[in-house]
Amino acid sequence: MLTVDFDRLGLKPGDRVLDMGCGGGRHAFEMYRRGADVIAFDMDADELAGVREVFLGMKDAGEVPEGAEADVKEGDALALPFADGEFDRIIAAEVLEHVPADIQAIQELVRVLRPGGTLAVSVPRWFPEVVNWKLSDDYHNVEGGHIRIYTDKELSDKLVKAGLELEGKAYTHGLHAPYWWIKCAVGVTNDDHPLAKAYHRLLVWEIMKQPKALQLAGKVLDPLIGKSMVLYLRKPHV
Repeated sequence: MLTVDFDRLGLKPGDRVLDMGCGGGRHAFEMYRRGADVIAFDMDADELAGVREVFLGMKDAGEVPEGAEADVKEGDALALPFADGEFDRIIAAEVLEHVPADIQAIQELVRVLRPGGTLAVSVPRWFPEVVNWKLSDDYHNVEGGHIRIYTDKELSDKLVKAGLELEGKAYTHGLHAPYWWIKCAVGVTNDDHPLAKAYHRLLVWEIMKQPKALQLAGKVLDPLIGKSMVLYLRKPHV
């Protein structure tokens, strides 16, 4: 399940790309599959070990173009271990809402992005996230959980003030917002609740089979209650 549109990001084969806060690696895998030179970056060593295994499996299975490269790197978002201007493209998907010093993290992203390079940042959208917080304290009061809810203006202002140019915005995963509202209402760890189980089966069907009816429903719901907001930005040459 991808949040970022790689065509809007401008991803091309051979691009040097950073997936900052890669988690399980969903965006890193797709960028590798498209022929990019990928660095999957995270502070969770266990997650990175799994990502590395998938990278190796993809290469062994012939799923990536000749010349594409991929590796993992463990570290801190507030002190990225990369040179200035090292990356052509950067993704930071569902990361900044976890970081207390988000402005410092943004400054690091800008530093390692080359002039003319592009960046996609996604965070939980304001309205669906507010509903989650109202329904359940357990949703966000966990170690490493969400510590803030961004408005569109707050996040775009922070990114622009760091030296980026905003090129576009999108909302995604409209079908997923109701699932989390259900989870928060019945208990975020109560996966056996009949309503949560039924809606989860629907989402699995959407992801695995991509039926046209659910694709259409997603397009209708994305601008209304899309769970994630995605900003597309560029670092100016000057």
